Amino acid sequence: MADRLRQRRTAEDAPVTGDEAGDAVTGGAVTGGAVTGGAVTGDAVTGDAGPGEPAKTAELTCPACAEVVFAGEEFCEACGQRLGEGASVAPAVPARAVPAGPSCVSCGDGPIDADGYCERCGLRQPAARDHVEIELPGRAAAGVSDRGRRYSRNEDALALSAHPAGVAVVVSDGVGSSPRPDDASRAAADHGLAELGARLEAGDAPEAAVRAAVARAAGAVAALAESPAEAPSCTFVCAVTSHGSVTVGWVGDSRAYWLSAAGAAGSRALTEDDSWAAYMVAEGTMTEAEAEAHPNAHVITGWLGADAEEVRPHVAAFTPDPGAPGTLLVCSDGLWNYLPKAADLAAVLSGASADPAADPLGAARALVRHALDAGGRDNITVAVVPLPLPLTPNSMERER
Repeated sequence: MADRLRQRRTAEDAPVTGDEAGDAVTGGAVTGGAVTGGAVTGDAVTGDAGPGEPAKTAELTCPACAEVVFAGEEFCEACGQRLGEGASVAPAVPARAVPAGPSCVSCGDGPIDADGYCERCGLRQPAARDHVEIELPGRAAAGVSDRGRRYSRNEDALALSAHPAGVAVVVSDGVGSSPRPDDASRAAADHGLAELGARLEAGDAPEAAVRAAVARAAGAVAALAESPAEAPSCTFVCAVTSHGSVTVGWVGDSRAYWLSAAGAAGSRALTEDDSWAAYMVAEGTMTEAEAEAHPNAHVITGWLGADAEEVRPHVAAFTPDPGAPGTLLVCSDGLWNYLPKAADLAAVLSGASADPAADPLGAARALVRHALDAGGRDNITVAVVPLPLPLTPNSMERER
């Protein structure tokens, strides 16, 4: 996410600016009196001359932006349009009407720029990904993704569907220090889930399906790069339930947990972060507390992207006690930054008004609400899958 940095990139933790509304309301800004199409020829506009009056010579204007220019100029001072070497500048003509783009939801008058902000009052316009909820029919599983309180766009992505033997979930978190992190996470989630579904439908074992999903997601994100130096990137975690077991695959620091209905004793993390802090703890150089307190704690050491070199996914399987139901939780760091321990997450879930087994969407909402109430400094994505669960074929998505 935007407050997290990848290894080999700058260590500054600067607020996201400029392109933060990449998924906001689209449509170009109204361009005023720009003349479109080819240059207009001729020496004068005669249509406006009154009876008996000589034709009035039009002011010379830029054919791109309609600003007044002067004979002999090679470039328009307003927009930089090349006017041609030694060529006469076309005279002004009435500009064609430009179709109006979307209007501001606040002031109603201002056009919306390419970054999703009103050009008149400056208000950021709502975007479809600001808050997304996905619920499988039959309430088998659900997920919620929210942009949080600090950032102006949601760079997380969530994908969730049923397959013949269970449920497949993908959560991806765009790396904010890379270009177009929201596109990276969306590509990873969509392609990863599609591959999971196809492999599981074909009868592949969950572990093979998970590895194939990570590989496809990695290829899709790498394909977004315009150059090696401009490589969108993201983290990735997926989980597949099948006949009561769970298989997870991940790259980066998005996580999966098993939260036992019995409470903290049976709850555990199912993933280990690809991060500087995790590496230092594994090497024995620092304690967990020391590593987490370090400024580099959340620098990730694994990600999907064209600059990620070889992507090596982690894959793990977990089989809960059939007599001890619980909840598979898949989430981005927008949640676990506030509740890193499985026991703490289990406590919040058990104290929520929504029982995950009966209302997984309500449980997902409760976890997102906890992160928002704690500060919501990052995008927050949560998927809740109670086990055991009924099988359902399709998903429906609600956006607001």
